[in-house]
Amino acid sequence: MIEIIRIPALSDNYIWLAHEPDSGETLVIDPAEAEPVLAAAAESGWNITQIWNTHWHPDHVGGNAAIKAATGCTITGPAAEQDRIGTLDKMVREGDTVALGALRAEVIDVPAHTSGHIAYHFAEAAVIFVGDTLFAMGCGRLFEGTPAQMYDNMQRLSALPGETEVYCAHEYTQSNGRYALVAEPANAAIVERMAEVDAMRARGEATVPTTIALERATNPFMRATSADELAERRAAKDSFKG
Repeated sequence: MIEIIRIPALSDNYIWLAHEPDSGETLVIDPAEAEPVLAAAAESGWNITQIWNTHWHPDHVGGNAAIKAATGCTITGPAAEQDRIGTLDKMVREGDTVALGALRAEVIDVPAHTSGHIAYHFAEAAVIFVGDTLFAMGCGRLFEGTPAQMYDNMQRLSALPGETEVYCAHEYTQSNGRYALVAEPANAAIVERMAEVDAMRARGEATVPTTIALERATNPFMRATSADELAERRAAKDSFKG
């Protein structure tokens, strides 16, 4: 239904390349840079037709212009941040639908990391691209929004089917997990997951994508019971040295 390739970039970014085989369409999500994306597409024999941005930060849009110059692709991103992403062709917001071949994704507003941050949810394929809103055992820093907004985001994402695969944009799992162990020291699921994460990282393996079910069980921000508790946990994580 959808083929997805993980492309490491910069120091800890992941760019996602998604391909719909029936149409031959290929999508890039949050290209931090162009070169590894173009190389991965060429190696796979895929023609890039679209870029989707979740938010304006340079490590998510830095490859837009060069990829478009090389492929002629169309670039879609958050309408609320169009003034900050100069390469956009199409602006979308909550409730809009975007397509990759026959597959449809719903646009979900998830502000807080940035004021116009969005996510793209392929319900039929049980896949969501969340940018820097939800991480494995973590959430994005509140650069332009409030704890209440991020709490609402976590509640909305938690309500998705548990099998939904979550594609975030950074390899932060190990550091997030170290804080999660402090936030919920009695949570056996976090202890078990961190043992697996530490082993994976020791082997040089990526720890994402994750799933909604796994985050419900082990993510202290998704598990926060109120906006105030999320705010306390976010502040604690921001200063955490573990």
